[in-house]
Amino acid sequence: MRKMDNEQGKDNETSDRKRFSFRINLFFFSSFIIFTVIIVRLAILQFVDGPQLKQQEASNVTKNVPLTPIRGTIYDSTGQNRLAYSTPVQSLYITLSKNYSDSMEKLRNPDKKLLPELEKMTQKLANRFAQYGNKDEPKMTAEQIMDAMDRNYQRFSGFTPRLIKTNLNKDEVAYFMQHKSEFPGVDVVEETVRHYDPDTVAVQAVGYIKSYKSARETLDKYKNIQKSMSAENDPGLIYMDNESVGFDGLEYQYQEQLRGKNGYKTVPIDPRNMPEGVDSVTPPQKGNNIYSTINKEIQVKTEEAITDQLRWLHSHAVSGKTHPYAKTGFAVAMEVDTGNVVAMASMPDYDANYWQTGTISKDKYEEIKHVYQNATIKNVGSGQSGQHPDSTVLLGSTIKPLSVLIGLEEGLFTTNTYYQDTGAAYFGRNNSSRVRNSSGHVYGSMDPATAIRHSSNAFMVDMVGKRLYNKYINNAAEDQGVNVWDRYMKEFGLGVSTGVDLPGEFKGLLEYTKKDESALSKLAYASFGQQGKYTPMQLAQYATMIATKGKRMEPHLVSQIKDTNGNVVQTIKPKVLNEVKFPDAYWNEVIHGMSTDVSAFKGFPYDFARKTGTSQQSVGRELKDNGVFIAFAPRQNPKLAVAVVIPEGGFGAWSAGPVARKIFDAYDEVYGLDGVPKKKDETATDPNAIKQP
Repeated sequence: MRKMDNEQGKDNETSDRKRFSFRINLFFFSSFIIFTVIIVRLAILQFVDGPQLKQQEASNVTKNVPLTPIRGTIYDSTGQNRLAYSTPVQSLYITLSKNYSDSMEKLRNPDKKLLPELEKMTQKLANRFAQYGNKDEPKMTAEQIMDAMDRNYQRFSGFTPRLIKTNLNKDEVAYFMQHKSEFPGVDVVEETVRHYDPDTVAVQAVGYIKSYKSARETLDKYKNIQKSMSAENDPGLIYMDNESVGFDGLEYQYQEQLRGKNGYKTVPIDPRNMPEGVDSVTPPQKGNNIYSTINKEIQVKTEEAITDQLRWLHSHAVSGKTHPYAKTGFAVAMEVDTGNVVAMASMPDYDANYWQTGTISKDKYEEIKHVYQNATIKNVGSGQSGQHPDSTVLLGSTIKPLSVLIGLEEGLFTTNTYYQDTGAAYFGRNNSSRVRNSSGHVYGSMDPATAIRHSSNAFMVDMVGKRLYNKYINNAAEDQGVNVWDRYMKEFGLGVSTGVDLPGEFKGLLEYTKKDESALSKLAYASFGQQGKYTPMQLAQYATMIATKGKRMEPHLVSQIKDTNGNVVQTIKPKVLNEVKFPDAYWNEVIHGMSTDVSAFKGFPYDFARKTGTSQQSVGRELKDNGVFIAFAPRQNPKLAVAVVIPEGGFGAWSAGPVARKIFDAYDEVYGLDGVPKKKDETATDPNAIKQP
């Protein structure tokens, strides 16, 4: 029995050893499998997935910080004069390497004075600016520097460099470059500042700049750019808040061409969104250069002509009185065949360099707020609402060539029809309304051309306004005659956009669309220029259309766009927007009638077509006489059309006519109304002339 028990014990012991051995083997085998899987996975991560993960990691912890783009230049038509250009300046930026916000400082130093490290730096910067800065410039205080740092991240994110000071002089640049280690995060960066011609050449047409942050709050164009930024793959096209962008004029219209591309630096970012260093820098690309059709010489003489004429009107009596309230004047000179606008003057003007940093002081804005907008294409108030006319005035007698064309085309009369002018025309129930000629003149028998030359209001009312109304009176719509009038106005560019390459164009005020006036009354007053207010640009296009006998040319202020190497990017070619085809006899009759006597053109060496106008409008319960004038020269093979408006200037022949004469003379000197310039080209010998690239 004892032997059997011993044998059974040995069997159990053997069985236990086998089970233990199995477990040990299973453990080691399992461990081997686990370690094998780990090793294989590590190998896959290192050799297969490693490069991709590394790239992904880099993209997650780097940010592209834009550097200011270099804006292109706007030249005048000669390519010699810069109307707007940028120059390099050195600016000092700081990138905060720590979170210095109030909340963080309270945690970091609960019982100590806040920001000891940053305060020391701001004071040190202020001391160095005072030591090395220009003696005649205001000194930056430590408080101003602290505000520029935006330590509470109200304006900038953590990794964005903060502009502390721009336009550093060479001593400041040298100091901060040599002592960079003493100012952590400080960099000297080359940027640009925008300049405008100091002779204030066509400043409202050229426009001005503002910061992108300010512009996107106002203009849809920049709001849309902001919305599309997240989808933009090219960091060179990302706009910065402090970047200057075009806000009006050519600066705005050609923003994309002028801007170029901003540079950027790729900054590694830690988990706190704070910078750890600079990985790489991509330099900015300069924008394209714009070549305007504005000729500086003609433009300056146009501006001087308006200023001189306003001064003359204040001191010289015309028809027994002076015109002390004639304080503004506007003119557009447009080439007939090309649509090139060679002069566009809105006076008084101002120094656009007020905007060169993209901001303007309150005092400066108050100084220019009534003159900085382009009143040749916009309706600009005088600043004394209800007392003086806005810049867009009634056409007055300058509408009469078109009135006669409408009458001829509508079959209301012929070129051989004669009308007996008695000095007045009557219309309405029982002829209760009367329109008189200027000064009550009685002109007697006249054909259509003579009616234009004498500027007969009576002819226009009786032969155009009343007859057009009667022709369509039997139509279902009482205003059908008004609709016909409106169609002709718009075909001639009055009441629609001219297509000029400038933003914010005013289409005109069509008073004949008012509901509180009869169709007959609307047409009677519209026929001699008292029912529509249009801009000088629209007037110039209208005059051009008469000169071309029906071609409405698109006006433009830019002829070419070139890159920085002088390669042509785009050429703006003449464009006909629409064409009105009337019999040649109608055009000849009207152009023959545009022969009003204008004393300012005495001795003018060319036969030219012209029409004066004196538009009367009620402002503040007083009648104001606005001077209006259109002309083109020469009468045969016309080259240039001009429109001039002098609000409250009185008769157009006396107020606006002299300005037009000086514009024609200036163009004749530079280009020649007959194709031969009358002035020798002096730019070839001018050592200071800027050569066209």
